[in-house]
Amino acid sequence: MRLIGAVVYPEGVRADGLPAVLSDPARLAALAASGQIGSGPERVFDDLARLAASVTGCGIAAITFVGESRTYWKSVPHLPFEGFEQWQNAVGDSFCYFPVGMNGPFVVEDAANDPRTAGHPAIGPWGVGAWVGFPIQSSEGYPIGSMCVIDAGPRSWKAEDLDTLALLTRAVSNEVNHRVSLEAARVALNVAEDALAQSAELARSLQESLLPPVLRPVPGMDSAARYLPASGEVSVVGDFYDLFQARGPWWTAVLGDVCGKGTDAARVTALARYTVRADAGEHLSPAIVLDRLNTAMLAQRAPRFLTAVQATFRTSDAGVTGRLCLAGHPPALVRRADGRVRPVGTVGTLLGVLDDVELTDVRFRLGPGDLLLFYTDGACEARADPAGPQPHKPIFDESNLARALADSHGLGAVATIDHIAAILADYHGGFASDDTALLAIRARPQ
Repeated sequence: MRLIGAVVYPEGVRADGLPAVLSDPARLAALAASGQIGSGPERVFDDLARLAASVTGCGIAAITFVGESRTYWKSVPHLPFEGFEQWQNAVGDSFCYFPVGMNGPFVVEDAANDPRTAGHPAIGPWGVGAWVGFPIQSSEGYPIGSMCVIDAGPRSWKAEDLDTLALLTRAVSNEVNHRVSLEAARVALNVAEDALAQSAELARSLQESLLPPVLRPVPGMDSAARYLPASGEVSVVGDFYDLFQARGPWWTAVLGDVCGKGTDAARVTALARYTVRADAGEHLSPAIVLDRLNTAMLAQRAPRFLTAVQATFRTSDAGVTGRLCLAGHPPALVRRADGRVRPVGTVGTLLGVLDDVELTDVRFRLGPGDLLLFYTDGACEARADPAGPQPHKPIFDESNLARALADSHGLGAVATIDHIAAILADYHGGFASDDTALLAIRARPQ
């Protein structure tokens, strides 16, 4: 290739005499991001090119994107589009690399006699008498192409010609960069949606792994449990429940509420559930089991505290007898077969904060048809939807929960849980301000 040696480029030249910036990786990355390599003509670019030719009085206007070794034509309105292979040329076979190399305007008034362009291989094929081009720039300022006009004969360019072409070139740059921004936003949105979906799925899976998939049947009883997530994004929460055979005829039911959400809550939930399972077989006193859980949490430096209610019980023909302990948790509710409801349990210390906790076992009995309900505070602190028709409706409290439980008398454990869940949903209008766990065990009626 014949070297055109009178042009001084800010970034220097390559071995072939062309601007070194043509091979700049950052510039090439910006060019690739533009999405214009190999793209066909579009009206918006053709309109700008025609306007450039019209206002400057030139026969030819072009918009091109300049790669490392090829120049890709985007808009050459005076030529028919004959496919991508025809709408390109070697980078040195046109003037388009000049404004890219300069990252600024390149103005030629007499191409054949200008020492910078005399003998250039583009003069004959393109009929270049005079030429002006401005760089198309990426949003970072990298020159990725050019917009130019060609006059068949030598001419002196007026200042208004140059100003107009500069303005139209900025319009081309803005159009390209706007598309790049939209594509980046689309990709980011898709990534965010994918990440959110994966996070939500992971949260669901982890939450499900912390709850027993099916409650094990207890002889002489029916049982049910439900986890009701709060409205909004899915996350791992600390509400948990379990029902299992502790030892021989003795069974244990436990329900807890870990402060907070996320992986820290999940760690404490797992620690609590499996510690209770391990210790309940050795100690039939819930107070001792929960005290040992407190010790384990402190030893493990658990990042969250929790409240819990645990009952250890056995069944007989006469019903159910057992002991129950509260650790900073709302009292359990007993619904008698005739619909009367009363709280059970003595207030105790929450777990995971203090070395010494006060925990008390309270004896309870369930006759045939009686039901024992455990719940987390989502069931006794339910709020109305703040964006709903009654944003200032009073909180659904423990007295409301007790009435809802009383209204369900005669129902089995599953139907009772369904009834309470429906009452809560109706009260807050589909907006759950907190997660809720419910666990019910019922002595079968005679």
